[in-house]
Amino acid sequence: MALHESALEELGLATRWVRRGSAPTEAAASAEIGRGDASIGPAASAEAIKQQARHVVDAPVETVEPQTDAPTRSVSTGNMRSTDATTDRPDARNARSSTPAASAEAPPPPDDDFAWFDDLPSTPPQHRPQQQPGAREEEPPQSAVATLDWDALSERVSACESCRLCEKRTKTVFGVGDREADWMLVGEAPGENEDRQGEPFVGQAGKLLDNMLRSLDLARDKNVYIANVIKCRPPGNRNPEPDEVARCEPYLQRQVALVKPKLIVALGRFAAQSLLKTDASISSLRGRVHTYEGVPVIVTYHPAYLLRSLHDKAKSWADLCLARDTLGRAADQTEH
Repeated sequence: MALHESALEELGLATRWVRRGSAPTEAAASAEIGRGDASIGPAASAEAIKQQARHVVDAPVETVEPQTDAPTRSVSTGNMRSTDATTDRPDARNARSSTPAASAEAPPPPDDDFAWFDDLPSTPPQHRPQQQPGAREEEPPQSAVATLDWDALSERVSACESCRLCEKRTKTVFGVGDREADWMLVGEAPGENEDRQGEPFVGQAGKLLDNMLRSLDLARDKNVYIANVIKCRPPGNRNPEPDEVARCEPYLQRQVALVKPKLIVALGRFAAQSLLKTDASISSLRGRVHTYEGVPVIVTYHPAYLLRSLHDKAKSWADLCLARDTLGRAADQTEH
């Protein structure tokens, strides 16, 4: 039952059903009084008219409940309860007649016009702002990351749930190598093999990277530290989203601060663009010295790309030579 219909029920103004041929309604009684009796005449007394009206109105009324399959519903209004058994028929909605006797037996109307809301909470619930689909709960600020040591930082990364990448990862890929190295290599994001083993640059791309380092008399455990911009594998090896990069960047910043490298080599377009905050192509970033957190940065191709484009290996070797020369010049300036 709608709220306005329940209010009419409580006020005694709801629909009543009367069997056809039973006592006339109040409107019919008024019409009967208006017509009067032929024996009364124009000069009849007012008392005779009142007695005739009383005789018409006080006639017994036989009510009939409507036949309907719809279940009845009780509506609570404070200390009063009523049952709605009306139907949606047009004649039922238009029928509004009732007798004075029925009105006299109806309970008094509530003092508050909105009494049917008594069962509702006195204070409205506090609604939280809606989030976009797929979005996660906001994490507390990560400013404390800048104070973590190696062990605490590693534990923080392994338990991180700051973005949606945590939902499908197998292992986080923290980093590997000499934590006091002069060289720091930064890749893009873990692939399938890295996600399974929890170590950056494994598989065929990792073997190629090891050969490139060996040509410079370097190794993973010898004056080189290797990390990724993103610590969890994106589904399908897609590029990470900007918000995922932003939430993971404090970990890389802290790794750079702990290693204190003298040179950073960005491996691949995404790593270069993330570190240097640019949309420039890798070809335009190669051959120049950039900086990240005050550390010189050299940009070169990702080893996985070189496996597909063998002709660019020579360019990558030139980039590594530029990195070695940059590190040598920095060492000479420090000595002098």
